[in-house]
Order: sequence, then structure tokens, then C-alpha cells
Amino acid sequence: MTQVTERGTSLPAAPPASVRRRSPAAAACVLGGAVAAGLGLGFLAVLVIVLWISSPYPDSGPGGALHLAAGLWLLAHGTELVRYETLSGVPAPVGVTPLLLVALPVLLMRRAARLGSASGDGRADGPGDDEVLPAGVVFSAVTCGYLGVGALATVYASVGPMPADPLSAAWHVPLVAVLAAASGVWAARGRPLGEFPRWVPGWAAGGVRRAIARPRYELALRSGAAGALVLVGGGVLLVGASLVWHGAEVRGSFLGLTGVWSGRFAVLLLAVTLVPNAMVWGAAYGLGPGFALGAGATATPFGSVGSHAALPRFPLLAALPGAGAGTPLTWAAFAVPVVAGLAVGWFAVRRAREVSYGETAWTAVLGAVVCGVLMAGLAAVAAGPLGSRELVRFGPVWWQVGGAAVGWAVVLAVPVAVAVHGWRVRPVRGAGAVEVADEWHDPGVRELRWAALREAAVPMVAPAVESVGVAEPPAVAAVEGEGGGSPAAVAAADGDVPSGAVAAADGDAPSGAVAAVPVAAELVPGVSGARVLSRRPAV
Repeated sequence: MTQVTERGTSLPAAPPASVRRRSPAAAACVLGGAVAAGLGLGFLAVLVIVLWISSPYPDSGPGGALHLAAGLWLLAHGTELVRYETLSGVPAPVGVTPLLLVALPVLLMRRAARLGSASGDGRADGPGDDEVLPAGVVFSAVTCGYLGVGALATVYASVGPMPADPLSAAWHVPLVAVLAAASGVWAARGRPLGEFPRWVPGWAAGGVRRAIARPRYELALRSGAAGALVLVGGGVLLVGASLVWHGAEVRGSFLGLTGVWSGRFAVLLLAVTLVPNAMVWGAAYGLGPGFALGAGATATPFGSVGSHAALPRFPLLAALPGAGAGTPLTWAAFAVPVVAGLAVGWFAVRRAREVSYGETAWTAVLGAVVCGVLMAGLAAVAAGPLGSRELVRFGPVWWQVGGAAVGWAVVLAVPVAVAVHGWRVRPVRGAGAVEVADEWHDPGVRELRWAALREAAVPMVAPAVESVGVAEPPAVAAVEGEGGGSPAAVAAADGDVPSGAVAAADGDAPSGAVAAVPVAAELVPGVSGARVLSRRPAV
């Protein structure tokens, strides 16, 4: 009998279990990114449809409203829209992005990335368990899902009353998606520093890690952020004061744009979404460079140059200062960068006594640079074109705002930081007791003193002794009577046996020796380095 074996092509091996578990989770991340984009589009679509329904004179059908909603969603990412219905007939770009509208896609995308990073319980014990996806997989999957919907929205918004510029959308939408997704994944993983790419030299990576670990750079980031917040807050005050001062003009502009309540509600919504832009514009005004109002027209605390005739009628623009030279009222806006510089100097000071004055001054300089970078970025995203001729430059110039913020902060923050540091490390008492006070309050001596006090605060119980040896048998006295010679009756001698000693019976005790507990051991260790302060008698 002959055994015949048929040899054919072998079947492909099954993928590993980890790959099978990751596939559904990665697909869920892609779906999460698409849902995040869809939620943003849906919110704007519902809002625009409601305004279109309530309008007594709609210009187009529901298709035009949906095209406009897609264009607004792309505008929230920084994409420029094109307006064809102009008085001159020349298409005009609309590039001023409402900063409040930017929060919608950023928050949705960040939430999708966080949910994708948290999917799975991290166990891979059974076939039904899933594991946490790597950060790169979550980032790529969520971004792909979001950009897929973004591409469809760009194609849909390319036609309509205000079509979107495809070239502008090609890099604005991916930029916002990448930054928001990276922020969400990084926050979900506990904000780790992570590993540097392989192409980064080892000495460069080590230098960056050592630099980040220093408290100087943490303080610089904190002080720079504090200065930027003060500047933006001051911009809010300037905008509010200008709206109140020009209340009649603002009210007339708001009521003159439209006569129906739906149109006024739309104007109000647009003004609210532009309030963060106005905050940045106010900060730029207080810093000195001001902002551009078209070709050859600027507004600064020193005065307004150029004509405002080309400006569109809008409530926020009606609150701009009038043309002419500056007045003491406009010069008061310089109080905003002064307070911001003081804030940078205050937050740049460490509370340690061993920090030198040069270290404190350098930290304040770094904080000023951080403040300038933040303000330059805000000015860049808060400005943009509103036309093709006169309004091609509209808003603050980013490099002027950043340079002014650095200059104000350096001039004010460095002396303030040095003065605050000197005040905090000053001697508490007179000059004759400086050496004693410094020695007593020195951090190293204080730590030694607290360590000694902690050792002295142990419970008042004799410590256990692990010594192994044969204890000397205590002196015993025999008891007369029945069994007088029996070792069961044991009596300790009056003066020879200590109160903590244990006497064992001869017959019942085990053969091992019983260790005696030394009662005379020191219960409280000696404290060295502690200073005893004598109380001064009352007079």
C-alpha cells in the first residue's frame, strides 16, 4: 500500500490577535473623526436654515443656505471665502476668521481624539478583549476621518453665494485638524514628552530634555502666558469702553443694517463671534502698533491716519476712534501693556532663596519673549483681508504686535522681577542678625531640623530587638510545699529580675532560648541640629 501526499500552495497565515483587535478600534477612530466634522457642519447648517426660514425675503432656496453653512464651516478653519456680489463687480475675498467660531471644530476634533485614545481597557487576555491603540494610530485614524468629511465639504462649498477657495482650504483644514488631534491624543496620554525621532541627534535631544526640566523655562511659560492674558483682558476693557463711548453710532449702525428681527439676530450673532477678534485688536491698540483699516489707514493711540469711508457698516466698526491726532483719553490705553509687563515680572520670580539675580532677570526676558510670540500668533489669526483693493489689509500686523509686546515686557518685567526677588530674600531682622537668620532659615538646615523632629516623634513603644542569643536565667526561689522542687512555681527575685524580663518554666518551655526585651533602651533618639528658642520673659 502506497501513501500519496499532495503538496500544494500553503494557506496564508492568520494575522496576529493584536492586529485583529486593533482593526475595529481603528475603524471606530476614523468614524469618530468623521462624526466630529459632521457635528460641526450640522450645527452651522441648522443655524443657517433657521435664519433662512425666518427671513421674510430669502435670496435663494435651501440649497444656497446649505452651501453657505459649508462655507462658514470652512471659514472656521481659516479658509478664505470669495464674495462675488460687490459694488465694483470685482470678487472680494473674506479672510477674517471669527475666532469664536474656531472653537467649534477644535473642541469637537480634540474630543474625538481623546475618546479614541481612551478606547479599550488595555487587557489582551482573551479573544474579546481589546487593547489601547498606539498614539500614532489614533492620531492618524481620527485625522483621516475628519479630513475625509472636510474634502467633501470643500467640494460642496465650491459653488454657492460665497464659495470657498479650494487652495486655501487645502492647507487650513488639515492644519487645524492635525493640531487639534495632536492636542487631544497628548492630553489623553497624560501629556508625556515622548521620544524624539531617530533623525534628531542624541546631544540635541538630551539638551532639549535638560532645558525643559529646568524651572526657568516653566516659569517663563507661565509668566508669558500671564502677560498675554492681561493684554487680551485689557483689550476687552478698551473695546467695552469704546462701545460705551460711541453708543449712539453703534446703535444706529445696528438698527440701520436691517429692519427685521431675523436679520438683526444674524448681525448680533456675527458680532458675538467677532468679539475675540476685537479683544486682540484692542490689545494691539494698547501696545502701540494698532491695526490697519485698509490701504493707508491705521488706528493707534497716537492718532488715526487715513479715511474710514471704505469701511463696511457694522456695529463693532462703528466704535473705532475717529480720525485725527491722539488725545490723553487714547493715550490711557498704554496702561494695558504696563500692567502686562508687571504681570510678566511678578510671575517670573522663583520662591527659592538660592536663585541669583541674573537667573531671575533671564527668566523675565524669556517670559517676555513667550508673551510676544503668543500675541503675534493671536494677531495673525485675528486679521485678514475683507476686499481686493482698499480692504486688502484689515487688522493688526502680527510682527509689529509681537515686537511691541516683547519690548514692553522686557523693559518692565526685568526690573520688577529683580525687585520682587530682592524683596523676598531680604533679611527678616536687623543687619546684626543676618548671618544667624540665614543659617536658621536655610533650606538645607530646615530639612535636617524637620528630619530630626520626625525621628523624635515615633510612638512611645519600645522597639523590637532581633538579637538572637541565650538569655541568662533569672534567679528563682523555690516554693515549699507539694511540688516544691517543681519548676512550675517560679518566683522572680526581688531586686535581680527586671520588670520586663520573662522567666520560662523548665519543662513546658521550648528548647530555644527566650530573648529578653531590653527595657532600658532609649525610647526617644537624640535630636541633633535642632535649635531651642528661649521664651523672653514678659515685662
